[in-house]
Amino acid sequence: MYNFVQRKSEKMFSKTCTYALRAMIYIAGKSGEGTVVNIKEIAAQINSPELFIAKILQRLSRKGFLQSSKGRYGGFYISDREAGHSLADIVEAIDGDRVFRGCGLGLAFCSETNPCPIHHDFKKARDQLYQMYGRITLQQFRDGYADQELLLKRT
Repeated sequence: MYNFVQRKSEKMFSKTCTYALRAMIYIAGKSGEGTVVNIKEIAAQINSPELFIAKILQRLSRKGFLQSSKGRYGGFYISDREAGHSLADIVEAIDGDRVFRGCGLGLAFCSETNPCPIHHDFKKARDQLYQMYGRITLQQFRDGYADQELLLKRT
């Protein structure tokens, strides 16, 4: 019999992580154009509350994912050094590695030696997800998407 003690389960990514990914993609695209983006613009473009996204970006800035500049014309940008970070790096910085390493049913006991009923199939899927998010870097948004309009708002 299974002990259904669950970890906190929610959507694949937390709301914080979803906003972080949208913001970082937007900032990367603008950085490719040589633009520093202020918090008002970022919040408007990704449909996020300003204070919420400001806290997220400050946290990511402290962890070395982007640069910030203060003052009247200040804002956020992604330099060549930060552009090497992958989307998986951002997810792990915000949500930890549970989406890439955790149980598909959110069970606390699930492991290689004590698998849940979907463990082996889910492991393949989450490994593929990790590889996909790991391949996509901020540099790709700086280079390849600067000329494209990305829809980053929820519809």
